[in-house]
Amino acid sequence: MMSADPFIVVAGAGRWGSNHIRVLHELGALYGVAEPDGGRRAEVRERYPDVMIEESLSSFLENPEVRGIVVAAPAQMHHLLAAEILHHGKHVLVEKPLALTVEEGEHLVDLAEQNGLELMVGHILLYHPAIRSIREHVETGKLGRLQYIYSNRLNLGAVRKEENILWSFAPHDVSVLLFLTGCTPLSVTASGGAFLQPGVHDVTMTSLAFPGNVMAHIHVSWLHPFREHRLVVIGDRSMMVFEDSRPRPRLLLYPKGIDWIEGEPRKRDGDVEEIPFDDAEPLRLEMEHFLDVVRGNTSPRTDGRHGVDVLRVLERAQRSLMMYQYSGANAMEETNRPAARGQEPAPGIHPSVFIHPTAVVDEGVEIGEGTKIWHFSHVQSGAHIGKNCTLGQNVNVGNNVRIGDHCKIQNNVSVYEGVELEDYVFCGPSMVFTNVQRPRCKFPQRGSKHYVKTLVREGASIGANATILCGITIGENAFIGAGSVVLDDVPDHGLVVGNPGRIIGSVDEKGERI
Repeated sequence: MMSADPFIVVAGAGRWGSNHIRVLHELGALYGVAEPDGGRRAEVRERYPDVMIEESLSSFLENPEVRGIVVAAPAQMHHLLAAEILHHGKHVLVEKPLALTVEEGEHLVDLAEQNGLELMVGHILLYHPAIRSIREHVETGKLGRLQYIYSNRLNLGAVRKEENILWSFAPHDVSVLLFLTGCTPLSVTASGGAFLQPGVHDVTMTSLAFPGNVMAHIHVSWLHPFREHRLVVIGDRSMMVFEDSRPRPRLLLYPKGIDWIEGEPRKRDGDVEEIPFDDAEPLRLEMEHFLDVVRGNTSPRTDGRHGVDVLRVLERAQRSLMMYQYSGANAMEETNRPAARGQEPAPGIHPSVFIHPTAVVDEGVEIGEGTKIWHFSHVQSGAHIGKNCTLGQNVNVGNNVRIGDHCKIQNNVSVYEGVELEDYVFCGPSMVFTNVQRPRCKFPQRGSKHYVKTLVREGASIGANATILCGITIGENAFIGAGSVVLDDVPDHGLVVGNPGRIIGSVDEKGERI
């Protein structure tokens, strides 16, 4: 066992979080676990009785003994949790992807730099000894000039509802391509199919062109009869194949290629060579590296800027993917997306607005320039949404709701009638607004005369799973912590946590604690 003071907390005890917990416990570095699900907490408590288990991160964030936190929560919570951790002066490792947008990723990088903290991203393959061996063969010229790389990451199952296969599987492969080529792609194109859930791709093929005439493709799928993780790297002198889903031999060098002799292409062949590599568990190597980072002995090999570079590629692939929506073999009906069909937009909707084919936008809606409305969302009549807003998956905007400019509303949020958001408001995943003070099914209180107004002023942020009771005002640039229940008005710049919510301090315009 590696000697280390216990100073790391894991946020999330799901399938992958449980692996972090196991490895950090083996390394003697696990201080605690934060997991909102009671069943999972019980499992962790039974297996690791010596470890502190909490429902939320709150107590860990205030604990000076905790120096680093691993975020292994669902991807839509990465940005919010990591930002809160950095605000509290802790180093953080965020599982892939770093965030769900480049903007969010850059925000985390800026926060880490401003606070003198380390931000590391869980691109685990860059700690895999086989991948590092391939990089060495590239750097030493044993493969010659790189020509073509392809990666297949295929499996049956592990289907997500919150994210498509591109964002679930491909971050690993993108990080490897950037690592092996040492540069960003000149072009990124993607296509795919959605078979299980409308608008959520199950299979994608992404093609990338890098400087120096290096081509690559990434094929990912969770609809495949067997597991296949294969990376093929082709140079003009030799080729390498890494089979991560099979027993030995797993890393092979093929001294093969094509030579031009007297103007004719001739095949060059040679004996296949197995390349040995250290069989250490990649996650253990990654965690050992994170511990060294937290101790101040080194800088992250996969830092926040590398994570943002991966997000840039994923966003480019996603934009390409969204140009072609498929459900099975038939193209999906592109209703409510006039710009894509080259026709006039509905009155009140700017031509640049993006509305996903699975979203529904009623008549009599105003939507400003550059706004995006994603999967399964519904905007009801009379609503006004400003410019450059983003509505995530499964967002409902009620009748006559007013939303300002540059607002971001994450997945699974309902903005009911009576709620108003000013400019630059952030609503975290699954946070809840209310609009009736004493709801009763037996005595319905429908219509605007029954709804109690809630106002969220400019620049305020509301964390994931927070609940906002109606009839209050959340002040400018206020920050509501994840899971808080807010019963009273919040002053400008107020920092609120807990149930019931209590003001524990103030934050500035950037969300940094004053």
